[in-house]
Amino acid sequence: MMKKLWPHARPYRLWILIGIACSAAEAVFELLIPLVMSDIVDIGIQNGDQSYILREGGRMVVLALVSLFFGVSAAICSSVAGQGFGANLRRAEYDHIQTFAFSNIEGFSTASLVTRLTSDVNAMQMTLMMGMRLLVRAPVMLISALVLSVRISYRLSNVFLVALPLLVVVVSVILVRVGPMFRSLQEKTDALNLVVQENLTGIRVVKSFVREDYELEKFAKRNNDLKNTSQQAFGAVVINMPIMMLIVYGTIIAVMWFGGHMVFSGTLPAGKLMTYFTYITQIMISLMMVSMVFMMLTRSVACARRIVEVLAEIPAITDSRAAADEEGRPVTVSDGRIDFDHVSFKYSPESPEWILQDVNLHIRSGQTVGVLGGTGSGKTTLVSLIPRLYEAERGTVSVGGRPVDAYTMEHLRDAVSVVLQKNTLFSGTIRENLLWGNPNATEDQLWAACRAACADEFLERMPDGLDTDLGQGGVNVSGGQKQRLCIARAILKQPKVLILDDSTSAVDTATDAKIRAAFVRELKDTTKFIIAQRVASVCEADVILVMDGGSIVAQGKHDELMQTCAIYREVYQSQQEGASIDA
Repeated sequence: MMKKLWPHARPYRLWILIGIACSAAEAVFELLIPLVMSDIVDIGIQNGDQSYILREGGRMVVLALVSLFFGVSAAICSSVAGQGFGANLRRAEYDHIQTFAFSNIEGFSTASLVTRLTSDVNAMQMTLMMGMRLLVRAPVMLISALVLSVRISYRLSNVFLVALPLLVVVVSVILVRVGPMFRSLQEKTDALNLVVQENLTGIRVVKSFVREDYELEKFAKRNNDLKNTSQQAFGAVVINMPIMMLIVYGTIIAVMWFGGHMVFSGTLPAGKLMTYFTYITQIMISLMMVSMVFMMLTRSVACARRIVEVLAEIPAITDSRAAADEEGRPVTVSDGRIDFDHVSFKYSPESPEWILQDVNLHIRSGQTVGVLGGTGSGKTTLVSLIPRLYEAERGTVSVGGRPVDAYTMEHLRDAVSVVLQKNTLFSGTIRENLLWGNPNATEDQLWAACRAACADEFLERMPDGLDTDLGQGGVNVSGGQKQRLCIARAILKQPKVLILDDSTSAVDTATDAKIRAAFVRELKDTTKFIIAQRVASVCEADVILVMDGGSIVAQGKHDELMQTCAIYREVYQSQQEGASIDA
């Protein structure tokens, strides 16, 4: 685990070393103060030497100021190192998530990934910050105070033979108990975040179905689970304090009893007993700090394991087989040819059912391909293999005459534009969202893409045009407008392959026809895959694929399929009858 985490703290190792040294120095100078105080009582006050008292008092002030300086320095160093470590860890975790294939992301819930990036990392950086101070200061102070206490009175130090084992037993029992609780605590946090995320993302659905009470009940259940787990975990931690205070004060009473007898008998000076009380307090406080650190480490270990799980996840799809040209540069997609050679696919290797079975397909560059089929027939899965969003289990998918794994994912996906079923717009302006397609697009290119996608019709009515703020997830535009903006973004990319996954379902048939006409006009050399439920959206395609049960059961032009494919003919006739009824 440390091998995964240490590289993110390494850039701050100098700050860590300086912080540790300052924490140790702070403890040492603080421990010297009681010795000076003892001399003031036993020598200065007993002899009535005012000059000695003032001189030694000055030394105490200097020692206190030096200890303060090292304390402040340690706090600064620990803050810089802790915050830097946290930032590096978050960035590394987020960067690694970006390399995940869909199958990797599906192994973690989104809410869990958010928790691991935020609260888990916060716990780790807090552990480093506190650990730099307490894990150094507490042991140094504990050992030094023990040594000085024994030097003052060996006999009186026997009290520790009872107190220290008791403290060790108490801390050990609590640590063993709270370890699993902290792991469960983070899992309950994941579950609560999942409910909140789903509710806020689908707030329109919740309100339209009047399910607020159901969502409140679901939230309350997860919230109570988190509360109960937190109470158990932190309750076990909190009980540590009164037990330790009982042992501390019991030790002080014992020292007061035996030490008082030693002072009365003249075997121990009163000033030394005062110093001994100071050291006892510091020893006990040090032990309490050590126990607190161990409690914090117990939680951070649970968080660290969750972070390492993400960092150790091996991306299912990599560039390991990417080819290079004669000059050693990664190959690029030359054209939009698409070939499926006996391709089969299933989402999980353990799954008994194949989503795609022995698919053979050969599409020339620039052709328009329509894809029809019932729900679950494998339409989306088929086109998802082209940009390598998933990896074929068997067979080969080729783009531009090369297998898709011969390209780096950057070059392959840069040549393929995908407008998915679920359209996604990001917070910001329309212009910022369109520039995802081409960051260097000019004003004219932006408007040309919008006209091709029929988005100019509503953009021209907006007061700010392309600079209209969309809000989170594009809440300021309708479903059809959102689809047209996503299509415009894809057109701006000028891809070799354009995939539209039922992405005109929310627009009327007239607008759908205009968009398809724009594809023919603006993207002549681009291979276009159009998944649709309406036959009218694909009837003019060069090739129409009819899918059923994960296989291509028929392919050809509209007229051919009307003669040879019963499934296609039934779909067409049912939609024509529906159109007649509507008319």
